Parts: sequence; C-alpha cells; structure tokens
Amino acid sequence: MKNVPEKARLLERLKNGHFNVPDFIYVPPEDFKKERFTALKKFLEKHRESFKVIARSAHPAEEFYKGGTFTSLETYADIGGVVFARKKMIKAIDSSCRLSILRQQRFAGAPDIDPDQMGVIVMPFIEGTSVMAKKIRNNWEFGYCRNRTSRVRSDPYITATPHSRHLIDISADIQKNLGFRCEIEFIISNDNHIFVVQAKDISGIELLEENETERAIKLDGIRRVRIRRSYRERPIYLMDLRTVYMRIINCCEEMVLGGDSRSCGIEDVLRMVNSFEQELVEFALMHHRFGVIGLCMKPPEFLYQVANHYLDDTPELQQQLSGALHQNLYATDYFLAEADTLITKDRIHLSLCGHDAYGIDTVRNPLWSVYWHNERDKEVLEKFNTLGFTTGDTVGIDIEADDKPLVYRL
Repeated sequence: MKNVPEKARLLERLKNGHFNVPDFIYVPPEDFKKERFTALKKFLEKHRESFKVIARSAHPAEEFYKGGTFTSLETYADIGGVVFARKKMIKAIDSSCRLSILRQQRFAGAPDIDPDQMGVIVMPFIEGTSVMAKKIRNNWEFGYCRNRTSRVRSDPYITATPHSRHLIDISADIQKNLGFRCEIEFIISNDNHIFVVQAKDISGIELLEENETERAIKLDGIRRVRIRRSYRERPIYLMDLRTVYMRIINCCEEMVLGGDSRSCGIEDVLRMVNSFEQELVEFALMHHRFGVIGLCMKPPEFLYQVANHYLDDTPELQQQLSGALHQNLYATDYFLAEADTLITKDRIHLSLCGHDAYGIDTVRNPLWSVYWHNERDKEVLEKFNTLGFTTGDTVGIDIEADDKPLVYRL
C-alpha cells in the first residue's frame, strides 16, 4: 500500500475494520497506461445492473490539498466510462481545478501535481444524501447536502444533531479506529443505510476554534458607541460584467460599422476577454482570502446574446468570439468559487460540493454571503459608485444587532 493514495488506503482500513464501506476498487495510473483492466472488468460485472458508478479522484499528492479540490463524477459502469472519467479528472487539473490548485500551492505549500499519476477509485453509485462529519472541540458536526434525487429542493445545513444518533457513534468509532482526527464523508441511501465513502486525515490542520483559549487574553470589559455582533475584513475585487460586455459589444460594433478606418479587430476582442480572465487569476493569486463585490456577477442575458451574435455575418469570427465568451463564463465561476466573501444583489445560491460547504477549510474560514434586495439595486449601485469602491480596496463588514450588514471601505 506504499504508493497507494491516502483516499484508497483509508477506505481499505475502514473496510477491514468492518465499517459499511461500499464495494470499491482502486485503479492505479499504470493500469490506465497499459490498459490493464482485468480486475476492473470483474468489479464492473458485479455492479453492471446499476448502469452507473462513481469515479473518485485518487492522486498520490491529493492528501496535501483540501478536500474537494479534485474531481469525482458519475459515469457509465463500463471500462469506457471509467477511462472517460479519468480523462475528465486530468483535464480539470488545467481547467476547473487549476485556480484552486495554484492558490493552494501559493498559500499552503501544496506540491506540484503530475496529471499522469492520477488514479481512480470506482464505487457503485448510491442514490441518497451526502453528509460531511468532523469533530470541532468536543462536539461532532454534520453538514447535510441536498438530496440529488429529490424533486423538492432543500437548502444544505449544518447540525450537531444528525437525523440518526448512529451517525455520531459511527463517526467516533471511525476516528478511534484510524487513530487521528479526520473528516468523514457519508452517503445516506434512500432506504436509510449509512455508507462511509471517504475519510481524510486533518490531524495536521490547526483549528482556531480549538486553540482560541491558548491564543487569547481575556480582558474585563468594553465600551462601545454601537454594539457589533460580528466583523470581517477582506481585500475585494469589484466585478461588473455589464461594463465588460459593453466594452466587448462596442469593439464588435467598431468591427462591423467602422469600415476601413476601424480600430478594433477580432484579436482585440479576444485579447479583451483574455485580459479580464488573467486579471481574475492574478488577483486570486495575490490574496489568500478575498471578497467580491458583485455589481454584476453574471452578464445580463440580453448583453450575452448581443455579444454572441454581433458577428453573425462573419461565421468564422463569430465562432471564435462565442467560444471565448463561453469559456469566460467558466473562468468567472472558478474565480468566484475561490472567494470566501460575496457582496451582491439578493441572496445567491452557492452550488457547493460537500467538501466546499462543510469541509475543514470552511470551518477555519467560513463563507460569507452579504446581499442587498433587488428592489434596492439602483440605489445600492449608485452608492458604491459614489463612495468610489474599486478593486484592491479593503472593506470591513459589520453585522449589526439587527443582523443587517454594514459594508465600508477601510
């Protein structure tokens, strides 16, 4: 087991400890290179009736990254499906996972990733609800993700009282069996069986909550003009995609109507899009913790359509622009996923995996979403502009006694 990734090693230990681990197989990278799939074929034969399996990333360096950094996905229960899933995992290292990987290398000293060393853990697909568990001080907490099969959408939530007392007992037994503090992922099946699908060693991660008595000095009192309940400071990126798209449309207009004297070409438009994406990456690599003020975090639909079709009379150029704008939506999404503080219009839905929402990194650094209501949008945007908020500013957020946030420049 020396070269087997942590994820597979710990699952094997839990299986040998008689915990309810789903049947699984670890497929090392060498088997993919040599197309050596005999063991995998036998495994898939046992689970062919389910039609699909879960392919989980299993890289030897993954233990040095926070949970959820790499990709796991559903796929067909055949060799082609598993091979395809691994290719998507490898591709994600340079696309959807790239910014998170670069930030962890920059700020946490995580090692380089060799994509060719990506192995895969294959499990049968279990319909149900994901639950993350970990012990904070002397208490277990459980993060419930929404049920992927439910027609009725429910918000994720964190509780110290899970739906079954048995979850607390299993979590404690797992931690005792492994001999270190860990983060555990369960699947609660639709028929209420509890499956252990992952455990991660978090013993080397310091939790401020556990050490605050050692790091703090208790004083005797406070006098304040106004009582504050909570506070956060962050450097912020001011995101205004409406302005970005208007610049793109203006450049396209110059291409179409400018005649021989036009000053914009397709290279200029693509450079504009690329420059915006590069600005996001540079900001994210400059600041370990940062927030985003979203004056406009998604391009308005009508502007997106105008930009996408402005060059319809030149299909080759239009195809280049459409591809760049499509990719830009993903680049913006990846950037927003790295922010821990979002200040924007109305409450936004964060599509988080279990690790993102309830993982140990989130305990150390909770996500904040601060918002204003849609009917106040014009008023608030004008106020941001009047006060001169801009990218690179540091903002403070006070949560006042009435639970209303107050945002200001420092």
